Amino acid sequence: MSGIDTAERFLATQGEGLELLWAVIAEQNPTDSKAAVLELGADGRNRVWGGCCNPNLSLGVSGHTVSSQCKILRCNSEYVAATLNLRGSNKNAAYCNALRSYSHCTRKTARTCRGDLAYHSAVHGIEDLMIQNNCSKEGPTSPPRPRLPAPNHQGFESLDICNYEKNFFHKNGRAPAYQHCAAFGDPHIRTFHDDFHTCRVEGSWPLLDNNYLFVQATSYPVAKGSNATVTSKLTIIFKNMKECIDQKVYQAEIDNLPAAFEDGSVNGGERPGGSSLTIQERLPGQHIEIRAIYIGTTIAVRQAGRQLSFSIRTAEQVARSFTEEQDLQLCVGGCPPSQRLSRSECRHGSIAVETARVLCKEKLPVEDVYFQSCVFDVVTSGDINFTLAAHGALEDARVFHPDAEKLHIFQTGAGCCHLSLPFLFLSIMSSLLAIQLHF
Repeated sequence: MSGIDTAERFLATQGEGLELLWAVIAEQNPTDSKAAVLELGADGRNRVWGGCCNPNLSLGVSGHTVSSQCKILRCNSEYVAATLNLRGSNKNAAYCNALRSYSHCTRKTARTCRGDLAYHSAVHGIEDLMIQNNCSKEGPTSPPRPRLPAPNHQGFESLDICNYEKNFFHKNGRAPAYQHCAAFGDPHIRTFHDDFHTCRVEGSWPLLDNNYLFVQATSYPVAKGSNATVTSKLTIIFKNMKECIDQKVYQAEIDNLPAAFEDGSVNGGERPGGSSLTIQERLPGQHIEIRAIYIGTTIAVRQAGRQLSFSIRTAEQVARSFTEEQDLQLCVGGCPPSQRLSRSECRHGSIAVETARVLCKEKLPVEDVYFQSCVFDVVTSGDINFTLAAHGALEDARVFHPDAEKLHIFQTGAGCCHLSLPFLFLSIMSSLLAIQLHF
């Protein structure tokens, strides 16, 4: 007889007094486990859920109220937790250990539970189960399980369901892994995998499209006759998450960088976890930040000159939560090959390459892809504000990227060509000096 079978059989004898059970089950069963979870509904009937995939699981209590001094609830929850995941050849011995622990727990609380029906049901149930499974009354017991605080009146908040990082640590015993993506300039895409592309992608293209987020960038040519484009509009949709937030939409356009969602709100709505989604203005009209704690995500949107930029730091599991049909995501796969541009040849505008390099060097002393992209953008567009776009993207990466050693990306032959030899020599020497000073 499995632990789940016996647990369900026992629970059928008790229709009340299990407020703590969900807390223990949630602790013992991460959302990615395949263990069955028992639910005692408000109608007093028991059900078995295959897989721990019901975030709204609740245990109803009908009729009977257990005395605050009677600890039968603790005994019930410790027994169910000890028998829920019994596996292997020694499961019968482990089950007997759990029953002896259960019996010991009920004896300790006998004095304060004399008039409690749930207590007497437990005592008789233990005796029957020990006889059926040939368990001796003397022998080893199950080790004590770590206890959780009793759920508060807001239920799921005590389990940190709307705080991704705390919830992940609670279930896995470690902090979650994070990933970073950015889109800036003409535009340049830094993917979650640290690939770096310069794209034309005129029109609307998805940066992200997963179970939690949808982000779309709309672009137009940076100059007449140019293949390079810049982002003029960003649409970000935070998809409905029942326990935490209502669906929220954020839209930014050039010269319109609001510090609120489309409906005028600045948080996730009236749900108990609404405060787990917030929006803040870092620099009026130039920089906003959206924090989605419930999915471990922070997003920065900036405007520099006549273009918008996007940066994100998100939990790895969130970034990977998409289906095969959601395969077109610039943050995941980068630009499609047909949409990629080479930064080695700049379309010369009103600013020379040498001048652009000097301007970019002021903001970006290390000649990495951010510097190369800056030169490309300034030369192609003739707009020196693109130095601010590349600098802002680098600063976001400095804060958002989980690995400081991967902050800078170096690609050979990716910068604008056609430099004079003396200037090329001076540029190389100054770059080497800047790298030494930086590190």
